[in-house]
Amino acid sequence: MKEIDYEQIPILKIEDFLITSIQIPLHDRLAVKFQRDLLQKIEKTKAKGLVIDITAIDVVDSFITRILVEIAKMAKLMGVKTVLVGMRPEIAITLVEFGVELEGIMTALNLENGISLLRGVTNETNEERNVG
Repeated sequence: MKEIDYEQIPILKIEDFLITSIQIPLHDRLAVKFQRDLLQKIEKTKAKGLVIDITAIDVVDSFITRILVEIAKMAKLMGVKTVLVGMRPEIAITLVEFGVELEGIMTALNLENGISLLRGVTNETNEERNVG
């Protein structure tokens, strides 16, 4: 009998983009599973963009920041742009105070703006390919 994994972060496909919302605390095992699941879903769906919603996260510490940056780097290696959405003011303040940089991650206020940003970025990329 297969064990049910209750610690799973849903990954949805909307248009050419994957959308995921982190609603539960990330620990080491779950973070690694989340990375693997995202990369497999990118490969399977041929997604062009990834939106990670952190609205439900109370604290963004160095561990979560590292995981998010790693995901963005891995996605970039697969040709996918990443947008982080839902960052609350107190989290933004903390990240700036600690000098944390979210290398390779675009940010947007909310999911709607994040999808809009990805549409613009992926359209620019497609136009550049068509010109060249």
